[in-house]
Amino acid sequence: MHKARLAVLLSGDGSNLQALIDATQNGIINAEIVLVVSNKFDAGGLKRAQKSGIENIVLDNLRYADRRSFDFVLESKLKKYNLDLIVLAGFMRILTSDFVEAFAGRILNIHPSLLPKYRGLHTHQKALDAGDKNAGATVHFVTTELDGGPSIIQAVVPILKNDSVDALARRILIKEHQIYPLAVKLFCEGRLSLIDEKAVFDSAILPKNGLRFTDELIKLEQYIC
Repeated sequence: MHKARLAVLLSGDGSNLQALIDATQNGIINAEIVLVVSNKFDAGGLKRAQKSGIENIVLDNLRYADRRSFDFVLESKLKKYNLDLIVLAGFMRILTSDFVEAFAGRILNIHPSLLPKYRGLHTHQKALDAGDKNAGATVHFVTTELDGGPSIIQAVVPILKNDSVDALARRILIKEHQIYPLAVKLFCEGRLSLIDEKAVFDSAILPKNGLRFTDELIKLEQYIC
């Protein structure tokens, strides 16, 4: 069976990268991470890649005149790796439409909110300020609309009384480490795709919020977190 070729793009610590490294090395995902790219020289995710023997490079966006110039170079480098999927794991860059269209249907992102709520930054603070009962994370396909691609999987995290941004973020991050490998697994198995701007799973169009992450879903997919 074909082993999918993945590239992971990041800007920070890379804890979601680590979850993907563990899942690929343990055989949960039939894939190989062939490249890690960061736009920051001090990104902790680079050390995680190096420790696992994964090729890694830095493209400092500050060295490019504009977003389009940066994305052109990034696209050119990625195309050399014959990739099946690009995984954004805390990549703090807004991608141009040209880049997204070049890899249409082959880019996933994880966003720390229950999309379509709270696109962009400061999602945990927004949820607290709004008095929401729940927050969470969403894995979605990347399209030209910022944080607007169709949802694949959502994990819901209750907001506790007197919750803080940091405490809520830590609990949500645990769920991110579960749902991201699962979404990548389903994609690599050919069960998940983007068709006509809709997320399709096992030949059925997913609902607006995607799959709901539950213990039953884990059991169904034989996925061990």
